[in-house]
Amino acid sequence: MAEQGRVPKQDHVPKQDHVPEQGSVPEAFACLVEDFLWNMQVERGASPHTIRNYRIDLMDFGRWATRRGFDPLTINHKQARLYLGELDRAQYSRRTLNRRLSSLKSFFSWAVVAGIAPRDPVSVLQGPKNPASLPRKIPVSDMAKILGVYKSGTDPVSLRNQAILELLYASGLRISEASGLLLDQVKLSQGLVSVVGKGDKQRQVPVHNLAIRAMTEYLWHGRPALIAQAGKDACACERFFLSNKAAPMSADSMRIMFKRTLQLAGVDPGYTPHDMRHTFATDLVEGGADLRSVQEMLGHSSLSTTQIYTHVSVAHLKDEHHRSHPRG
Repeated sequence: MAEQGRVPKQDHVPKQDHVPEQGSVPEAFACLVEDFLWNMQVERGASPHTIRNYRIDLMDFGRWATRRGFDPLTINHKQARLYLGELDRAQYSRRTLNRRLSSLKSFFSWAVVAGIAPRDPVSVLQGPKNPASLPRKIPVSDMAKILGVYKSGTDPVSLRNQAILELLYASGLRISEASGLLLDQVKLSQGLVSVVGKGDKQRQVPVHNLAIRAMTEYLWHGRPALIAQAGKDACACERFFLSNKAAPMSADSMRIMFKRTLQLAGVDPGYTPHDMRHTFATDLVEGGADLRSVQEMLGHSSLSTTQIYTHVSVAHLKDEHHRSHPRG
């Protein structure tokens, strides 16, 4: 029997991380969710990706509560535990369970403070422990293949894609940060980009010369060609990276481009743009960079978050020792 107030542990992972549930959500609850998301975006500087995940989680919860005959805004902790238990039995991953619980905690904490909800039914609940996992580093050989896909291309799309990939690897930017870059935030002559990260925190990130070269080529040749093809005004968009139609290139579009690149490169299709960020940080640590500098470049609010890359480095050393030592 599961411990009181704790979601049952789950070791296996479902085939899909999110399966939309059928059913309706009370209009009043849906409106409150949108008010909460507005608060998250304006007051806390939550990213569009975070907002989307919160909306998915809360609307799914609202559909579940309605289907069970509960008012989603006035449920008690037993009913909340029932919801999480059903997700567990449906074989959702522990990571998904914890994300759903985190979304509910943020929502009800806001609703109680705002005087909208009578109580917080999830504050006493604890999620299952996530399995310990190290950030994934892309091997040098695969990274070379990824960065080589568009390297010889001269068309505007190839120039743009090459600039994005080089930037991700050379700076460790999050995909949302790369998507949101404005023209005046890219200081090519100084080898810097000015980034607005989580919580609207700004930081200056140095960029490797190879990325500067690719971004310069895109800025002077690729970007104007995209604008000309779309028949738009060159001054109409301040975003640095543009779509094929000369509109701001979204983070989702960059992710799609990245997946396509993996196919063309013939490497593991499971790599993500965030693995580029992990690889950047791990390479810096293995190269002798101090953690404070890496923390600043990644935009981590806590040094403990950055320290995970020391473990990655040690794991790499162990692999090299095992591979190279005569006795394995």
